[in-house]
Amino acid sequence: MKILIVEDDRALNNGIALSLKGEEILQAFSLAQARSLLDGSIDLVILDINLPDGSGLDYCREIREKSGVAVIFLTANDMEIDIVTGLEMGADDYITKPFSLMVLRARVNAVFRRRQEQEYGQSKRAEKNEGQGRFFFDFERMLFKVDGRPVELSKTEQKLLRLLVANQGRTLSREMLMERIWPDGAEFVEENALSVTMNRLRAKLPGIPVKTVYGIGYEYV
Repeated sequence: MKILIVEDDRALNNGIALSLKGEEILQAFSLAQARSLLDGSIDLVILDINLPDGSGLDYCREIREKSGVAVIFLTANDMEIDIVTGLEMGADDYITKPFSLMVLRARVNAVFRRRQEQEYGQSKRAEKNEGQGRFFFDFERMLFKVDGRPVELSKTEQKLLRLLVANQGRTLSREMLMERIWPDGAEFVEENALSVTMNRLRAKLPGIPVKTVYGIGYEYV
């Protein structure tokens, strides 16, 4: 798991990073640093609300406009209205200070379990579409059908389709998709590679319910 910690208290930031050893950790001490580090390869953002250059709440709203990455607020703001606001903004969890690092680790693991179960459930629901809709996707057996007719997809097309199906109803940014599909060299991939892959996917799966969200990315509706 790749985790971005956004916390201006350096001692606390380092303590959190130490408690999550075994994971790939990036540390930011301001929103400016967080913005420079956040990309499609990040799995979780641990986010303080009171930061020296702005509000973590505003940053969470900014994240949600372009990404479905998991977010956990970690803050001294412990009023009920603060917690409700944070969760309504799309945070996966809200932890108030002071807190136990052991509990934080457990909450992080719980968020990832829920995310994995959600993605697995969405994938399984998609696999059961045969006989109920035009499309059938079995990502484990790499079996794809349209109207009962088998379709052969490239590995890249399968990656793109799986990301879209697993995040049904969410707009995925082009940056996030590029990072996930080409994790070892997205910066070296031609800018139109994602558009070309999407066009090929639509040609092979005519009528697939993928919406282009102009200026942002794509959404499986």
